Amino acid sequence: MENQTISVSVIAQNEVDRIGRLLKSVAFADEIIVVDSGSTDGTQEFCKQNGAKVLFSEWKGYAAQKQLAMEHATSEWILNMDADEEISDALAVEIRSAINNPALNVCAFSMNRLSRYLGRWIKHGGWYPDRKVRLVRKGKGVWHGDTLHEKLVVDGVIERLSKPILHHVYRKISDQLNTIDRFSDLHATKHGPTSGWYVLAGVFHALGKFIECYLWKLGLLDGIAGLVIAMNSSWYVFLKHAKAWELHLHEKDCTGN
Repeated sequence: MENQTISVSVIAQNEVDRIGRLLKSVAFADEIIVVDSGSTDGTQEFCKQNGAKVLFSEWKGYAAQKQLAMEHATSEWILNMDADEEISDALAVEIRSAINNPALNVCAFSMNRLSRYLGRWIKHGGWYPDRKVRLVRKGKGVWHGDTLHEKLVVDGVIERLSKPILHHVYRKISDQLNTIDRFSDLHATKHGPTSGWYVLAGVFHALGKFIECYLWKLGLLDGIAGLVIAMNSSWYVFLKHAKAWELHLHEKDCTGN
């Protein structure tokens, strides 16, 4: 089997400052589909100028947006990417080779994801290898997930590629903190109101998370960046507990109890 076609599907909103890196890295693809959820920074125009087909869809959640992007792809294989990622030259070669010579029962490929943050590639602390299923035969994968987590579920055999996706994860520390604030809100809402004991448990869970990231998973080897990641990860764990307790306070105020 040779000369299989490949589409790249991407979701985006206000990514004009970094999606260019991705578009350049997937120039080997036969088609690029970008589903935009209402950018105001020129992302849509930039993507069109760089050869992508751009569709608009109001935000419906990560899984729903990614599914929509994938459904508009017309090639035999679909590479699902995020706007803050890129494909290295070595991975591009590996992808092309993989889709042109797969076993008949192989329906998808997974690859590691290597993230860059605070001036360095992060190889410890639980951030790497971060294996993701991203390359799938058309019609053989469906995105599932809630507001916090999405996953590409494949109907068939998944093989592994060796070269990583490069992930430019946060623009700066405040970007990570905004993500922590947003995701902890979603988690607390999903968990529901709870008592003050849950906050106390959060202290120990947060401490355990720091030890896990910084010591057990060797985040200390990533220097100051590894320390920042471990501290912010533990803060995220504590916030999930504290915000669930805060919902309990609001509930009491509403009932007058």
